[in-house]
Amino acid sequence: MSDKDLCTAAEKINKDMRAKLMTAVQSGGDLTKQTGEILTELGDRVAKLAGTAGDGKAATALKEFAAEAGKAGSAADPGTAADNPAMEKASKDINAACKTAGAPTTF
Repeated sequence: MSDKDLCTAAEKINKDMRAKLMTAVQSGGDLTKQTGEILTELGDRVAKLAGTAGDGKAATALKEFAAEAGKAGSAADPGTAADNPAMEKASKDINAACKTAGAPTTF
């Protein structure tokens, strides 16, 4: 899988998860639980996708992001746990690698 294809698929996953998060916010349910589930699913889906790629910059950044999303998803306060320097760095690395590949992302 090329970095461009990888990034295009990753952006689709990211948009799907953002839509789920917006739905969760609007539903008025247990946002902490729903955020944890969304972050866990995001991490799982990104990790699975990155596992289909080699070890280029985009794949490496996606693997790092997936690990951080998984950790945040299982934290007591997932929203706060997701707001950390390692996840921010992985997001920036994905965006930079994908921009270079010609398929910009908004992680």
